[in-house]
Amino acid sequence: MAEEIRMVDISQKEAVIRVATAIGTIKLKPETIKRIRNNEIEKGNVIAATKIAAIAAVKKTPDMLPLCHPIPISNVKVDIKINKESLEIMVTVKSIGKTGVEMEALTGVTVGLLNVWDMVKKYEKDEKGQYPTTRISDIRVVEKTKTGVQ
Repeated sequence: MAEEIRMVDISQKEAVIRVATAIGTIKLKPETIKRIRNNEIEKGNVIAATKIAAIAAVKKTPDMLPLCHPIPISNVKVDIKINKESLEIMVTVKSIGKTGVEMEALTGVTVGLLNVWDMVKKYEKDEKGQYPTTRISDIRVVEKTKTGVQ
Protein backbone atom coordinates (compact mmCIF):
# COMPACT_ATOMS: atom_id res chain seq x y z
CA MET A 1 0.00 0.00 0.00
CA ALA A 2 1.38 3.38 -0.97
CA GLU A 3 2.10 5.93 1.71
CA GLU A 4 -0.18 8.94 1.71
CA ILE A 5 1.57 12.17 0.85
CA ARG A 6 0.27 15.37 2.35
CA MET A 7 1.09 18.99 2.94
CA VAL A 8 1.74 19.75 6.61
CA ASP A 9 -1.05 21.74 8.28
CA ILE A 10 0.46 25.01 9.51
CA SER A 11 -2.82 26.80 10.24
CA GLN A 12 -2.23 26.78 14.01
CA LYS A 13 1.31 28.12 13.81
CA GLU A 14 2.08 31.75 14.60
CA ALA A 15 3.28 34.06 11.82
CA VAL A 16 6.83 35.19 12.56
CA ILE A 17 9.70 36.77 10.63
CA ARG A 18 11.61 34.00 8.91
CA VAL A 19 14.96 34.36 7.17
CA ALA A 20 17.09 31.73 5.45
CA THR A 21 20.38 32.01 3.59
CA ALA A 22 21.74 29.39 1.20
CA ILE A 23 24.91 29.28 -0.89
CA GLY A 24 26.35 27.23 -3.71
CA THR A 25 29.28 27.25 -6.11
CA ILE A 26 29.89 26.70 -9.79
CA LYS A 27 33.45 25.91 -10.89
CA LEU A 28 34.37 27.41 -14.24
CA LYS A 29 37.44 27.79 -16.43
CA PRO A 30 39.57 30.84 -15.54
CA GLU A 31 38.99 32.12 -19.09
CA THR A 32 35.23 31.96 -18.56
CA ILE A 33 35.55 33.86 -15.27
CA LYS A 34 37.52 36.54 -17.12
CA ARG A 35 34.77 36.79 -19.75
CA ILE A 36 32.15 37.18 -16.99
CA ARG A 37 34.19 39.92 -15.28
CA ASN A 38 34.63 41.77 -18.58
CA ASN A 39 30.97 41.27 -19.58
CA GLU A 40 32.05 39.34 -22.70
CA ILE A 41 29.48 36.55 -22.59
CA GLU A 42 27.47 36.30 -25.80
CA LYS A 43 24.16 35.83 -23.95
CA GLY A 44 24.67 39.01 -21.92
CA ASN A 45 25.39 40.08 -18.36
CA VAL A 46 25.71 36.87 -16.34
CA ILE A 47 25.53 38.57 -12.94
CA ALA A 48 22.37 40.57 -13.70
CA ALA A 49 20.61 37.64 -15.38
CA THR A 50 21.55 35.28 -12.55
CA LYS A 51 20.14 37.63 -9.91
CA ILE A 52 16.85 37.82 -11.82
CA ALA A 53 16.75 34.03 -12.30
CA ALA A 54 17.39 33.40 -8.59
CA ILE A 55 14.68 35.85 -7.49
CA ALA A 56 12.16 34.37 -9.94
CA ALA A 57 12.99 30.85 -8.71
CA VAL A 58 12.41 31.83 -5.07
CA LYS A 59 8.94 33.07 -5.98
CA LYS A 60 8.15 29.87 -7.93
CA THR A 61 9.36 27.35 -5.32
CA PRO A 62 5.91 25.94 -4.42
CA ASP A 63 5.23 25.41 -8.13
CA MET A 64 8.27 23.11 -8.34
CA LEU A 65 8.12 21.45 -4.91
CA PRO A 66 4.54 20.30 -4.48
CA LEU A 67 4.52 20.06 -0.68
CA CYS A 68 5.96 23.55 -0.08
CA HIS A 69 3.42 26.11 1.04
CA PRO A 70 2.95 29.22 -1.07
CA ILE A 71 4.19 31.97 1.23
CA PRO A 72 4.48 35.73 0.99
CA ILE A 73 8.07 36.67 0.17
CA SER A 74 9.08 39.95 1.83
CA ASN A 75 12.56 40.19 0.35
CA VAL A 76 15.14 38.30 -1.70
CA LYS A 77 18.79 39.32 -1.68
CA VAL A 78 21.19 37.71 -4.16
CA ASP A 79 24.94 38.15 -3.76
CA ILE A 80 27.40 36.77 -6.29
CA LYS A 81 31.08 36.48 -5.50
CA ILE A 82 33.43 36.03 -8.44
CA ASN A 83 36.49 33.98 -7.51
CA LYS A 84 39.49 32.94 -9.63
CA GLU A 85 37.87 29.69 -10.82
CA SER A 86 34.31 29.83 -9.51
CA LEU A 87 31.23 31.88 -8.79
CA GLU A 88 29.55 31.62 -5.41
CA ILE A 89 25.89 32.53 -5.20
CA MET A 90 24.29 33.45 -1.88
CA VAL A 91 20.52 33.91 -1.62
CA THR A 92 18.79 35.29 1.47
CA VAL A 93 15.00 35.06 1.63
CA LYS A 94 12.77 36.85 4.12
CA SER A 95 9.10 36.27 4.86
CA ILE A 96 6.54 36.88 7.56
CA GLY A 97 4.70 33.62 7.76
CA LYS A 98 3.98 30.30 9.38
CA THR A 99 6.69 28.21 7.71
CA GLY A 100 10.38 28.58 6.92
CA VAL A 101 12.00 29.86 3.74
CA GLU A 102 15.01 27.56 3.44
CA MET A 103 13.56 25.70 0.46
CA GLU A 104 13.05 29.02 -1.32
CA ALA A 105 16.66 30.05 -0.61
CA LEU A 106 17.97 26.67 -1.82
CA THR A 107 15.83 26.88 -4.96
CA GLY A 108 17.10 30.40 -5.68
CA VAL A 109 20.72 29.29 -5.37
CA THR A 110 20.21 26.18 -7.49
CA VAL A 111 18.45 27.98 -10.33
CA GLY A 112 20.99 30.80 -10.15
CA LEU A 113 23.81 28.29 -10.61
CA LEU A 114 21.97 26.60 -13.47
CA ASN A 115 21.49 29.99 -15.10
CA VAL A 116 25.24 30.66 -14.95
CA TRP A 117 25.92 27.27 -16.55
CA ASP A 118 23.38 27.97 -19.30
CA MET A 119 24.87 31.36 -20.09
CA VAL A 120 28.51 30.19 -20.20
CA LYS A 121 28.22 26.63 -21.54
CA LYS A 122 29.59 27.71 -24.92
CA TYR A 123 32.89 28.64 -23.25
CA GLU A 124 33.03 25.63 -20.92
CA LYS A 125 32.75 22.84 -23.50
CA ASP A 126 35.82 20.95 -24.63
CA GLU A 127 36.50 19.85 -28.23
CA LYS A 128 34.13 16.88 -27.75
CA GLY A 129 31.30 19.06 -26.44
CA GLN A 130 31.76 17.85 -22.87
CA TYR A 131 32.16 19.78 -19.60
CA PRO A 132 35.29 18.34 -17.97
CA THR A 133 35.80 21.14 -15.42
CA THR A 134 32.36 22.69 -14.91
CA ARG A 135 30.86 21.65 -11.56
CA ILE A 136 27.99 22.80 -9.38
CA SER A 137 28.66 21.97 -5.74
CA ASP A 138 28.26 22.75 -2.07
CA ILE A 139 24.64 23.90 -2.17
CA ARG A 140 23.57 24.28 1.42
CA VAL A 141 21.68 26.36 3.99
CA VAL A 142 24.14 28.44 5.99
CA GLU A 143 21.66 30.18 8.30
CA LYS A 144 18.01 30.04 9.27
CA THR A 145 16.29 32.30 11.80
CA LYS A 146 12.82 33.12 13.07
CA THR A 147 11.83 35.98 15.32
CA GLY A 148 8.57 37.46 16.54
CA VAL A 149 6.75 39.97 14.38
CA GLN A 150 7.56 43.51 15.47
